[in-house]
Amino acid sequence: MVYKYLGLDKLDCSVAIIQNAVSRKMGRKDILKIDHSDYDINLDILGYIDPDITVSIIKDGKTVEKKKVGLPEQIVDVVRCKNPRCITTVEQGIRQIFKLTDPEKRTYRCIYCEAENQGGHV
Repeated sequence: MVYKYLGLDKLDCSVAIIQNAVSRKMGRKDILKIDHSDYDINLDILGYIDPDITVSIIKDGKTVEKKKVGLPEQIVDVVRCKNPRCITTVEQGIRQIFKLTDPEKRTYRCIYCEAENQGGHV
């Protein structure tokens, strides 16, 4: 599912997904390798799925940057509003925008109708 949300299915390059790789710090981790130097990954999607994620940028076999992602303040077109009366379900072309309202519970709310969505559920 992450593959689709990040738009990796549209890339014309090598993409590798490794699940449950051994990690000294975390015990287990997932690794996503994208062999495309110009690909701009949407960190908001990753932060919504797992705010504790770390993204490492590797060039020529060396880590050149590490980013801690965290919960995004707003997510756009990542999840759909579940409220059948929301304008986003009636009108086409309206972006699905959710604002973070409770970071502790990872709760997001639709900016149009205030319907709730829990982080990590794409």
